[in-house]
Amino acid sequence: MNKRVLRYGIIAFIFFLSVPSLKCQTTVPEILQKGTLDEQLNYLEEKTRIYENYRAIREDMFQLVKKNSSDSLSEARNSINSYIITNRKLNFRIDSLNSLVVTAREELNQAVRTKNSIRLLGFKVNKYVYNTIMWIVAGLLGFLLVTGFLAFRRNLSVTSNLKKELEDLNAEFEEYKKKSRLEREKMSKE
Repeated sequence: MNKRVLRYGIIAFIFFLSVPSLKCQTTVPEILQKGTLDEQLNYLEEKTRIYENYRAIREDMFQLVKKNSSDSLSEARNSINSYIITNRKLNFRIDSLNSLVVTAREELNQAVRTKNSIRLLGFKVNKYVYNTIMWIVAGLLGFLLVTGFLAFRRNLSVTSNLKKELEDLNAEFEEYKKKSRLEREKMSKE
């Protein structure tokens, strides 16, 4: 039994010593380990042979390129997914900022309307319309004041003229009364 174990031990030892030497004979080129996927495919295209319209590729090289392409696709998918998530976040941010801009615009327009309006008799009136109305009212009041003043002066002059005429008429009437009394007295004396 010891011989058998010893024999298996020696066979295993020889096998383990021969494996690294076998690996050294079938090394994978560095471009297939560190190159880009395009470089790896170009290497396979240049270094492999075509036999009856089939390309003869070593299994280890094929498996390595397959693993590398799967890794590249997985990395690309992860990158695309992260870009999609970032895109969604940015679109959400853009939408929220657009809604903030719309709200700010509405508030600005409301503030401008409030700033440019005045309440007049319970109605909101634009300041320009209010100013126009006030200037028209002030103009009408000024016109009425000037017209009233001119009418007053005319009436004052008419009144003073009528007073003079009345005084003259009263004086004439007094003279007429005196004259008629004197004539009556004269008549009564005669």
